[in-house]
Amino acid sequence: MPVHTLSYAATGAFSSLLTDYLNQESTLQAFYHRFPTLENFAAQLKEKQAAYSPEARQRLLEALREQYTGLDVHPAVQASIDLLAKDTTFTITTGHQLNLMTGPLYFIYKIITAVKLSRQLKEQYPQYDFVPVYWMATEDHDFAEINHFQLFGKTYSWQASETGGPVGRLSLEGLPEQFLDQLPADVPALFREAYEQASTLTEATRRLTHALFGEFGLVSMDADTPALKQALVPVIEKEIQAQASHRAVQATNADLEAAGYSPQVYSRPLNLFYITETGKRERLEADEARGCVAVLNTDHCYSQEELLDLARQQPERFSPNVVLRPLYQEILLPNLCYIGGGAEVAYWFQLKQVFAEYQVPFPIVLLRNSGLYISKANAGKLRKLGLTATDIFQPLPELKKQVGAALGQEEVSLAEQQHTLEEAFKQIKALAERLDPTLVKAVAAEGSKVASSVAGLEKRLSKAAEARHETSYSQLSGLKDKLFPDGGMQERTDNVLSVYINNPHFLQQLLDTFEPLALEFTVLEEE
Repeated sequence: MPVHTLSYAATGAFSSLLTDYLNQESTLQAFYHRFPTLENFAAQLKEKQAAYSPEARQRLLEALREQYTGLDVHPAVQASIDLLAKDTTFTITTGHQLNLMTGPLYFIYKIITAVKLSRQLKEQYPQYDFVPVYWMATEDHDFAEINHFQLFGKTYSWQASETGGPVGRLSLEGLPEQFLDQLPADVPALFREAYEQASTLTEATRRLTHALFGEFGLVSMDADTPALKQALVPVIEKEIQAQASHRAVQATNADLEAAGYSPQVYSRPLNLFYITETGKRERLEADEARGCVAVLNTDHCYSQEELLDLARQQPERFSPNVVLRPLYQEILLPNLCYIGGGAEVAYWFQLKQVFAEYQVPFPIVLLRNSGLYISKANAGKLRKLGLTATDIFQPLPELKKQVGAALGQEEVSLAEQQHTLEEAFKQIKALAERLDPTLVKAVAAEGSKVASSVAGLEKRLSKAAEARHETSYSQLSGLKDKLFPDGGMQERTDNVLSVYINNPHFLQQLLDTFEPLALEFTVLEEE
């Protein structure tokens, strides 16, 4: 499979913060710990090994063994879990929501990046072991973001009866009738079975990622458990008493803005949610009028002491938001590197001081691999139009010019004629000013009319030239829309099934071609 690479900047789809980070611009160096290079992992290993306690490792091990109970665990996954018992084993982590059927392609790309980097680190540091981890966003409550996916231009969705709580706890009631039974017949059985054999969305997502990535040793982790939440108690206490993370983020945001960047996420005085008796995930917010901390959308308002007691006795009732979730992750895992998309990298840059506040090592932050997959049919269309796999990233007008030149289309431009007419009307205006100044406005009006007429003729002549190659331009527009749905990146819209159904070796091909630390965009062209 031909593989092409180009810089992230050349795609035109990534922020200046991202491209500046990849270029290691000095303006951003204060917001991250170590840049992602193989050599920098040596210091990261030593720092995390010194900070990660045997108690934390045992807690993690027990939780994972319990979470995989009842599943026919792939030997590679079992080996990964067993390795985590050793103090020389570390994790490479990526996280994502529990999207139906894995959601957009970039979910797949995140995990492949984690698997590939784990392997490369093992080659570089053979005395250590590295386990790829998928941190399941089971506590997220934005159901509308995960309840659908697109396949071959059709949207499949699921409307659960109870929403507003942690999505991982959702029952799969109604899911078979609403979308499983509607799927094309050629969808591989493993995708259906993951949901048919599960009772919750967490279980279904673990089964699916296990079926897809089990052979690669991927461990899927759910942190929404009472045992794991015990590790969060000191953080909850400090949040309630001192709003530590909010102060840290505010200071960092000011520095980011001074450097010319906009913060990605919003920090609140209390960066915690509360899980109510009915299972809803609601914000905690200080109620100064009543002198207590209110659980929004409920009648509950706790004094600081009441909330602290509750945190110590039932920490599972508390859920970290986007500011504290990364900290919770790094407390639980012997993690060296977090792999995320552009928006995630941006908000991690807001968190370095939060980690310093809680004395937790800040991980290496790595932009996940991004890619464009060009099927055999679309690759053939590109070649027929005289374009390469990387040409297609250009704006459509530029592509039309390139294709037109290859087809021998005459480029229509009346700019020279417009300039000649402008000069002529300048002379006429000068004559009017000498002979009768009242005619100057009339001359200007006539000049504008003529310029407009010539511009109109230029458009008509251009259309006439394009019409000679209308079929090719139509194919070009269709190809551009196919590879960049709605003008965006393919990986943010298309589902893995759009490739996997016809190419069951797709995941292995990604693993073979992605280079996590090359920090380049990858184009895979099917032969």
